[in-house]
Amino acid sequence: MTNSKLLLTFFQFTLVLSVLGLAYTCSLTLDYYKTSCPSAKYIAKAITKKYISRDPTLAASLLRLHFHDCFVRGCDGSVLLNSTKNNTAEREHTPTLALEVFKSLISVKKALEKKCPGVVSCADLLALVARDAVLQIGGPSWPVPLGRRDGRVSIASEANDNLPSLIST
Repeated sequence: MTNSKLLLTFFQFTLVLSVLGLAYTCSLTLDYYKTSCPSAKYIAKAITKKYISRDPTLAASLLRLHFHDCFVRGCDGSVLLNSTKNNTAEREHTPTLALEVFKSLISVKKALEKKCPGVVSCADLLALVARDAVLQIGGPSWPVPLGRRDGRVSIASEANDNLPSLIST
């Protein structure tokens, strides 16, 4: 894919996320964790930086995972839920994602839980990490309003129905 096509795809993706985010603007704020977990953004950024500095290609996967999450049931973190014996989760729809992607997210979540137990949602974590990963590889930054609630439902067939298919060029 040429640089201009990649840039166009990135801007289209950013526009889609912005539109999806408009649905939440009445409850999301840039300073949502100002009193409950003031260091949340810094913790997420520091750990993301550590992982991306070791493997810059993770940035694309983290951004893609956030995209995936937002397209199925909204930006609710449900893509991180595991399958159960009676349900195959969305996470199973993305077999191409590296284990390292989930390791990085788990590391951020553990650090946030240590500092501020039960405060920062996985949905917000995904949004912050996606932005910080893109920034770490020299991409643009954007404001990330926070205050998303985590979903409790994750169904692989919804990912199959709602996500655009991968297109090879």
